Amino acid sequence: MIRWRGWLDDVAEVLTKGTGTVERIADRAQVDVSFEASGELRNDAVEALTSRVAAVEPLLDRQGIEVRSRQLSVHDNWDGTTKAGSRASQRYVLRVTDLDELDGLLAALVLAEPAWLNGPSWDLTDTKDAVFDAQQDAVADARLRAQGYAEALGRRLGPLVRLSDSEGEQWQADTMAARSFAGYGGSPGVPVQIDQLGLEPQQITITVRCTATWSLLD
Repeated sequence: MIRWRGWLDDVAEVLTKGTGTVERIADRAQVDVSFEASGELRNDAVEALTSRVAAVEPLLDRQGIEVRSRQLSVHDNWDGTTKAGSRASQRYVLRVTDLDELDGLLAALVLAEPAWLNGPSWDLTDTKDAVFDAQQDAVADARLRAQGYAEALGRRLGPLVRLSDSEGEQWQADTMAARSFAGYGGSPGVPVQIDQLGLEPQQITITVRCTATWSLLD
């Protein structure tokens, strides 16, 4: 976008947008897992669930694994208008910061026969360096675009007038390259070869966009 500052002078500005994108390998993972139990009454279901998770808790007590949350759900089951017992579930959200522990954790959780296991989803512990590099690239991109417009007009690119962060930084995992483990359909008690599923840390993409205004000189 080219514009003049006023009607009476010949000082023009050019406004350009720049994008900077960098990639980093994820260094931590999140795993969601749920366990369920049923009973005639709600209290029966909760007691059965307590027994189930008592065997699960020691699996989580290892270096590099953090229990981010535990969430309990208890409800009645219905067959039409007739109550058909009760069900209780407990959901865990786990953060794995020592990725060497990930395969062992997943294998142990699968053997504990969860109702649902989903993960890993990947993340970065610290995005500051990646955001900084993306900001550098975004400004360089905006400047290169402005330089092209200046040359097209037979002018020289002047100093930066103003700079704004268009959308803030955004990041996402490379889902096309990701391979994650979700659910479990094996036989109870049979060891699962988690290490053969290829659950390597994936690329995290950090994107920064900016809008810059530059002066145009004769």
